[in-house]
Amino acid sequence: MAIVRKTDTDAPARTANLLVSLGLAESGTEVAANWLSRSFTHVAALWPLMLLAKLCVAALLGMLSFTRPEHGALLCGVVLIDGLLMLVPRWALFRNLRPHVQNWLMLPALFCSGLIFSLWLAQGNGVAMPSAVPEMAIALLAVCIVGDRRLLGLSYFMGALLVAGIAHAGMVHLGLLASCLAVMAIATLRQAAADRERAIEQHRQDLKAQRSDRLLEEYEQSGRGWFWETDRHGHITYISATLAEPLGVEAGSLIGRSLTDIIQQGDRQQGDGERTLGFHLSARTGFADIAVRAAIAREERWWSISGEPVFNEYGQFHGFRGSGTDLTEMRRSQAEVTRLAQYDSLTGLANRVQMLQALEQAVLGSRGKQGECALMMLDLDRFKSVNDTLGHPAGDALLRQVSQRLQRVVGNQGLVGRQGGDEFKVLVHGRHDRNRLGLLAQAIISALSQPYSIEGTGVVIGVSIGISFCPEDGVTADALIRNADLALYKAKGDGRGVYRFYSADMHADAEDRRQLEQDLRHALTADGLHLVYQPIVSSTTERITGYEALLRWDHPVRGAISPALFVPIAEDSGLIAPIGEWVMRTACRDAAQWDAGIRVAVNVSAMQFANPGFPTTVMQALASAQLAPERLELEITESVFLNDNDGTDAMFTRLKGLGVRLALDDFGTGYSSLGYLKKAPFDKIKIDQSFVRGAAIRGSRNSAIIKAIVSLAEALGMDTTAEGAETRDELDLIRQLGCSHIQGYIYGRPMPAAQVLEGQRANGVSARSEGFQSSRPERKAMLRTVAVHHDGHVYNGRIRNISATGAMIEGLWNVPEGTQFAIDLSEGQSVDATTRWSREDRMGVEFAAPIDLALLRPQARALAG
Repeated sequence: MAIVRKTDTDAPARTANLLVSLGLAESGTEVAANWLSRSFTHVAALWPLMLLAKLCVAALLGMLSFTRPEHGALLCGVVLIDGLLMLVPRWALFRNLRPHVQNWLMLPALFCSGLIFSLWLAQGNGVAMPSAVPEMAIALLAVCIVGDRRLLGLSYFMGALLVAGIAHAGMVHLGLLASCLAVMAIATLRQAAADRERAIEQHRQDLKAQRSDRLLEEYEQSGRGWFWETDRHGHITYISATLAEPLGVEAGSLIGRSLTDIIQQGDRQQGDGERTLGFHLSARTGFADIAVRAAIAREERWWSISGEPVFNEYGQFHGFRGSGTDLTEMRRSQAEVTRLAQYDSLTGLANRVQMLQALEQAVLGSRGKQGECALMMLDLDRFKSVNDTLGHPAGDALLRQVSQRLQRVVGNQGLVGRQGGDEFKVLVHGRHDRNRLGLLAQAIISALSQPYSIEGTGVVIGVSIGISFCPEDGVTADALIRNADLALYKAKGDGRGVYRFYSADMHADAEDRRQLEQDLRHALTADGLHLVYQPIVSSTTERITGYEALLRWDHPVRGAISPALFVPIAEDSGLIAPIGEWVMRTACRDAAQWDAGIRVAVNVSAMQFANPGFPTTVMQALASAQLAPERLELEITESVFLNDNDGTDAMFTRLKGLGVRLALDDFGTGYSSLGYLKKAPFDKIKIDQSFVRGAAIRGSRNSAIIKAIVSLAEALGMDTTAEGAETRDELDLIRQLGCSHIQGYIYGRPMPAAQVLEGQRANGVSARSEGFQSSRPERKAMLRTVAVHHDGHVYNGRIRNISATGAMIEGLWNVPEGTQFAIDLSEGQSVDATTRWSREDRMGVEFAAPIDLALLRPQARALAG
């Protein structure tokens, strides 16, 4: 066992602690500064009783006669000393002294008080009652007054003992005083340490309480929480001022009100609000984190309240005490998170999640009955070019305007949502016929196709719509979405800007389209594509001035596939850029082998034109083929002006800077106005074949349109090329109207590059027209039995082919020209006709008015017996 040795510093430390305990030395920071001062204040407050007791004793002993002068002097001394003990501890000067200094001043004052009173009693010779009894009584009263400051009582006794010793008092008197002094000395020393420890502990408790008060006050002022307390009846007895401030009331006005009065009633099923809180208060059970809503707040405020019942040591209920925190911002954040989870942040429409939930609820129906609804899938046409040319901020602005228009058109007819990107959905509840949904879809197409203004730039886009119905086209949300998507692909494949209803055969079409896209990718990498060239001829000299490069695809299984089918697939799949680059290189390389004066025309898609790197592609193709820039003619459609902006003008400037020629293709069939012709540097306008074909037919307005275009081009100093000329009548008309160039089957069909070279070697640049004299409407081959009425007789005939204006009928022999008939083409469909030629049992008839072949009903087939 280790031996603890006492050091030299132990005795001084114990002495110092003893002096501190007795209040004779500096106490440091272990106890409060007023530990001793409070005792002196109490002594001063009670010392008048001491003076009164002394005067009463003196009166009983007959010492107030003042027969001797020294008695009066001693009495004045008693009053003076005791008066100072009553007054000095109350003075601020005394209270500002250190506690141990105050103690040192009080000790001699008490000693003098005991000394003078004892001297006064000792002068009372001849008094019947011994002075020891009243002296002891007054001394004990002094001890009672000084209380736990026993050292002051000890000082008083020492003054009395000193007088008794000087006055040679009796042994009894001295013994009483000495014994009291000894007892008090022992008690003072024994209790000094305990009193000091108790004072230190009390000081610590006070500091802890003060610290807790400060922390609670800081916590309340920080706004992180607040506290409340109620009595046994549930009335508020305390509430933090920080809670009352947001409520717009004074904290004092809430005192005495029931806690449940400031809280709104909650939802019993959800277990929140005043109902649950009231239950806990009435049941006197603790609760934690109950969400409640304030009832007297000027704005919506939410709190989280916790509380515990308060009982005294006898188990009696006193009320509740608890805390609370403000949940308002958290609730608002949760509401915002919920809103963001249900709504699109850009457009404010329902997002993909909400639309899917609404669709699932719509198809489920109610009470076990299958739901009925319609789903529209919308995809914006030409939106990608807006993002590519104007940037994504402009695209976002466009989407917001689209969503606003869409909401205005749909209104309360359905739920509008954004699927993502440039795709939208419209969910229409209930059963609706196709005509009504078709009208709504057409209204959406019309509204969304109107021009937009984005950052001062005019933008025109379109929209395609696919529609599916529940339960006809599917009884699940996934099925409806898939089928509406298929209908949307059909709408985009049919030229865009239209709506289509889902049909079962669209699955096969979608698979066929997917397979074609895959095959097209393979054809691009495996040289499965090739170019053919159609001559462009001068209308005055009939000399070939150039060739238009046309893309062709011979599928290894399906054979030749029309560009009208695979070019849209290339645009949707992003293949148009590499295909366009390949066409540019190949066309320039082939043209470099032709005569020096012959140009090559290459079609440019809107996506190629919007690519900032397109001029570099053109320059590289020219440099690689060693082809002069003026021999390349870029044919650009009007669709590039849908996003007419500075980027479009800059692209035209860069292309013209290369020295190439620019031609406006398919003029009059696009979406733009004539305004762009004022600034676009075109060298040629190409008149679309839809204006050329049939222009020579009597009554056609196409010739007037062609003439107007030619006049406009001449005024602007541009050439013109009429596309699609097939007959000599059309050729003559085009020349008469002043077109500078002609392109069409009349001068040759598109041919491979090798055949172009062969023709140039054989015929040079001369062109020869070959074709029918006049054009006729498109004919449709068929075998249909018809009834022919003439002069009250009915004859049976068979139609071999038919067009909108006539037909060839067999079965009637040697019919004279000019004979008029009435022909029943189908049930309820009859037409008047006149014979124009007749050979044996065949004749050609002309209808009195054109018919619509699309309305020609199929003939019913007889069942085999």
